[in-house]
Amino acid sequence: MAEYADNPAPVPVSAPPAPAAPPGADTAAGADAAYLERRTLRRGSAGWLLLTGLGVAYVVSGDFSGWNLGLAKGGFGGLAIATALMGAMYACLVFSLAELSAILPTAGGGYGFARRALGTWGGFLTGTAILIEYILAPAAIVIFIGDYVESLGLFGLTSSWPVYLVCFALFIGIHLWGVGEALRFSLVVTAIAVAALLIFAVGAFTEFSAAGLDDIPVDTAATGASSWLPFGVLGIWAAFPFGMWFFLGVEGVPLAAEEAQDPVRSMPKALSISMGILVLLAVVTFLAATGAQGANAVKDAGNPLVVALEGDGDPTALSRFVNYAGLAGLVASFFSLIYAGSRQLFALSRAGYLPRFLSLTSRRKAPYLGLLIPGALGFALAAGTGNGARMLNIAVFGATISYALMALSHIVLRRREPDLARPYRTPGGIATSSAAFVLALSALVATFLVDKDAAFIAVAVYAVALAYFAFYSRHRLVASAPEEEFAALAAAEAELTRD
Repeated sequence: MAEYADNPAPVPVSAPPAPAAPPGADTAAGADAAYLERRTLRRGSAGWLLLTGLGVAYVVSGDFSGWNLGLAKGGFGGLAIATALMGAMYACLVFSLAELSAILPTAGGGYGFARRALGTWGGFLTGTAILIEYILAPAAIVIFIGDYVESLGLFGLTSSWPVYLVCFALFIGIHLWGVGEALRFSLVVTAIAVAALLIFAVGAFTEFSAAGLDDIPVDTAATGASSWLPFGVLGIWAAFPFGMWFFLGVEGVPLAAEEAQDPVRSMPKALSISMGILVLLAVVTFLAATGAQGANAVKDAGNPLVVALEGDGDPTALSRFVNYAGLAGLVASFFSLIYAGSRQLFALSRAGYLPRFLSLTSRRKAPYLGLLIPGALGFALAAGTGNGARMLNIAVFGATISYALMALSHIVLRRREPDLARPYRTPGGIATSSAAFVLALSALVATFLVDKDAAFIAVAVYAVALAYFAFYSRHRLVASAPEEEFAALAAAEAELTRD
């Protein structure tokens, strides 16, 4: 059985180094081949195109709604600056993750990167933050799907919980069917949503007026207030979480590494192309929606693109089309976020950070419990609270912590292991990941400006998870899990160098 040793035996000079590992790990499951055999994913299911579609799918619902609430925090100028800064943060983070995912192409994603760079505590802190994002975000989005279905008058529903149930049951079922089928479905729905955004922009730009961009009344008591910054300089900071909505989730692409074709090449390519598409959609959507009817008209709208097309008038053929396409965008993000959450849960469970039974896979190589249990939790949260905005704010809190830790992992590995084989290298190196790190910490603080209750709820969830790790799971880690072996190899190499 593979295990972590408190005092590894000396390694003969002529022998390869034995993997070192943190003390206290379990001795029962590590080297048992059957353990990992029951926890394998279907490799080679996704090429760069499906991975690119996955990256856009995570995010595309944010173009249809949510971002506009940042206008009520910072005005057009404040949200524009916040979006530019958050776009820069995501671009820097994506380039950093492209390098890390080429080094360690496993389902652990951010947890695996942080595990090697920051140790077991860093790995768990990062993985838990990612889980908070990817379990809470689907619960929030399914509430928005229910609201859309009701507002469109579909199926004559007057309550949304049946929609929540159908969405979780149907889309988890597709994931259980197989990852290739799931990602192809996601690509089709995402393509419909992206096409709808571009069609919306063409229609909205015919009504564009620059005078409407700064029509939000100015708060004269705010420091630095103007027509472009109606809530002052602080409004820029408060708008950070809403600028993130144009990009939130794209960092989840590396979670598909174990199911990708040639992940060393396809991951950097998919991440870069996804980010390029999202930047284009963010600029086009932001300008078209605010310029068509004015920032003040869309700042509080639940469906800002429809408001931008209709104003106070009657529905048009284009606004109806965009309304239905918004539902497609929500479905695409909901579907892909379920995938991301299940893979992060799978990786943490396989390595023993979370209960190991959660990483068991079916005959079709799907982590069925990693799909079903978060799905049941998400349905319960959605049906029990109905507060999608609060859950999304909690998800954003978790996301910002993970971004800071993943960027820090890139910095640490560049400094500590400069000779590590890097098939892809981040443009700008440490300067790029340092920018992502600073901006992520700024966004983390901004979450307290938007929703203190959501931030403190996330802190409480984090504290419970850390207590579980401190008192139980860190003593039962599985040394043969891919991310743990990768980190153990680094420790062994360091030990050999010291000798």
